[in-house]
Amino acid sequence: MTTRNLSPIDHVLVNLDQAVRTVFGRPQTTERPNPAAGIADTDLSESERTHIARLMRINHTGEVCAQALYQGQALTARLPEVQRSMERSAREENDHLSWCENRIEELGDRRSLLNPLWYAGSFTIGALAGLAGDKWSLGFVIETERQVESHLEEHLAEIPLTDKKTRAVLDEMKSDEMHHAELAKAAGGASLPGPIKLAMRLASKVMTRSVYWV
Repeated sequence: MTTRNLSPIDHVLVNLDQAVRTVFGRPQTTERPNPAAGIADTDLSESERTHIARLMRINHTGEVCAQALYQGQALTARLPEVQRSMERSAREENDHLSWCENRIEELGDRRSLLNPLWYAGSFTIGALAGLAGDKWSLGFVIETERQVESHLEEHLAEIPLTDKKTRAVLDEMKSDEMHHAELAKAAGGASLPGPIKLAMRLASKVMTRSVYWV
């Protein structure tokens, strides 16, 4: 997407394609191997499988939101290097989408029915953040990745130590989120005002509680 100049219509079509792939299909990944590949599954009770699957559904929707946020920011980013950074991070988030979806299917569950709604909202927020300026856009990345990292830590604490497949996926995701936050900070991301951070946390709570069930 960055190898040639794109017209405004091209950008719209590219983002529409990304949205459809993310919400309804199989998004393009970096082809990194699934960290759970080759790890034997473990015996889990029905209640454990259900709970873990729902936690992974939350993580999947969280990655849908992150993907939308990055795409919205890349659309309105002013500096080419910031746009390229957003697009690379978005592709890595697609790896997370694929890994989460695979684990959800292995556990016999499904993706959230609310994903289109959360994608649309996150894309809008990302585009607005980009319009506010690259330092604020990068600031949103930093705060988003830190909140995702916190969620992953909470989920790792809830998942049995014997479930090495799920834990491998979450560990790799956590490492990536930390890396994305560091990249955004190094690129000049600004710390967001407290009220915005609080609003993001509240929206995250709404997402996690609703997606756990729907």
